[in-house]
Amino acid sequence: MMTRIVLALTLALSFQAINADVLIIDEVRQAERMELPKNGQSKASIEAKFGTPQQKLAAVGEPPISSWKYDNYSVYFEYDLVLFTVLHPGTVIEK
Repeated sequence: MMTRIVLALTLALSFQAINADVLIIDEVRQAERMELPKNGQSKASIEAKFGTPQQKLAAVGEPPISSWKYDNYSVYFEYDLVLFTVLHPGTVIEK
């Protein structure tokens, strides 16, 4: 009986992990189809192309890392240059 419970629990956890992997893959594919800020671009070029962000968070740490929040994604900067852009959870539009 205990073996069945352990097996059922293991299978349930495995399916949850698989679903999470699929969602992450969908988000990566969506990001590839979207026009998003790219690494190395300046803050000025991002604001000129994508508009004023909803929120600008101040830099923290050394080197200073700041971020800008847009509707569907956030842009992270080191000094004045883009480090990376991250989609907000649930931003997958197409599957």
